[in-house]
Amino acid sequence: MQELSTRLQTKVQLPLQKQTVINIILSSTWIKKDLLEVLKPHDLSLEQFNVLRILRGQKGAPINLQDVQERMVNKMSNTTRLVDKLILKRYVKRNQCKENRRKIEIYITSNGLNILKQLDGIVDQTEQDITSNLSKIELEQLNTLLLKLKQNKQ
Repeated sequence: MQELSTRLQTKVQLPLQKQTVINIILSSTWIKKDLLEVLKPHDLSLEQFNVLRILRGQKGAPINLQDVQERMVNKMSNTTRLVDKLILKRYVKRNQCKENRRKIEIYITSNGLNILKQLDGIVDQTEQDITSNLSKIELEQLNTLLLKLKQNKQ
């Protein structure tokens, strides 16, 4: 792969497995960078955006921190800290459950829904731009291959 060896400034022929892993990491990095560029003007991180989308998917029903954490794309995120930041931005509210006082329920606010409404088209367009060099069949193949790659870790 000429492009990878140029990017890494090496003349050594890397094993195919190493090339693949490095290409996946590099691709992940530039995809995150592109998405962060559209979220930054709205003072949101990718993880905060992910939390808001999870909460919107609840359609007004509450969800607890543990369930949010399980649904996160990045499992390493500190969900409590993310929710605290979203509360400060008035995108999320947190209440104590009436039936179980130890349980904290999290809801998206109308402000949170409004910011997602503003971002939906922008993020969709960014995702389309990122994948524009691939046909529908290639996108399906890529998804199949990425899922297959993860199978040995599940």
